[in-house]
Amino acid sequence: MAQRRNTAQRASILQALEGTDEFLSAQELHTALRGSGSSIGLATVYRALQDMAGGGDLDTVRTPSGEVLYRQCAQPRHHHHLVCRVCGRTQEVETPSVERWARTVAAEFGYSDINHEVELFGVCPACAAPRVEANTG
Repeated sequence: MAQRRNTAQRASILQALEGTDEFLSAQELHTALRGSGSSIGLATVYRALQDMAGGGDLDTVRTPSGEVLYRQCAQPRHHHHLVCRVCGRTQEVETPSVERWARTVAAEFGYSDINHEVELFGVCPACAAPRVEANTG
């Protein structure tokens, strides 16, 4: 029954995520939802995001500080992310060599049913350009 009670709340969260291609924190989503008139609580946002991410409805990245961010991804299949540390721009990338490496390491140690998360953090070209100009001037 709790699942049904959360349907409208989950729909609101998904609608808020549909409006952006950026990864957002639970707090950012909560603020956006409250700003649009929702009475949803922060704890409910956290629970719904965790459930939806666990069910494969949302994609997540963990920032260098450990915060989990959420987004609806364009790619429904397994992929990784390249994230700008300055603006948060995220590029979805497929990495066959990482997939091969993960399978090899798992097999070497006798593991099965593995999964993994790989996020790469750097500075995107748009954010790097001002830094290059500042360093040459």
